[in-house]
Amino acid sequence: MPSMDIVSEVNEEELRNAVENSRRELSSRFDFRGKEAEIEHKEFIVTLKAEDDFQCRQLVDILRIQLSKRDVDPSSMEVDDKAIHSGKTFSLKVSFKQGIDSLVAKKLVKQIKDSKLKVQAAIQGDTVRVTGKKRDDLQAVMRLAKESELGQPFQFNNFRD
Repeated sequence: MPSMDIVSEVNEEELRNAVENSRRELSSRFDFRGKEAEIEHKEFIVTLKAEDDFQCRQLVDILRIQLSKRDVDPSSMEVDDKAIHSGKTFSLKVSFKQGIDSLVAKKLVKQIKDSKLKVQAAIQGDTVRVTGKKRDDLQAVMRLAKESELGQPFQFNNFRD
């Protein structure tokens, strides 16, 4: 029986490349000349530092643009609501979602079951395993998952026939 896994992952290499490209753009931007602004990256957390809150928000936009250029879905970003003010800099943490949250997984399984496709969906940790008799049904589930507005990007792994 064909099966596949629905996951939500961020490619760490592409994330690192997007951060590096953002740093390069930051060094060449006219509105950041003479300003203290930097972008730090540790695993799946990016810290943006600038002299004021508005510039922090601009750094988020720069990062979002670079992520989309590197084919990393910007909807996987979770940006803090308020910038933390310490000394003369503001810092903003941007974290990236890894894995499917259990609530989102339940909604996804419910959508799959409500679609009346002849597949079985099961939650396995932070992935959703989908099995069915036909490959076409699994491809319909892929389309359904991509079109669903659950606030998280999905990728498809282990497509087995």
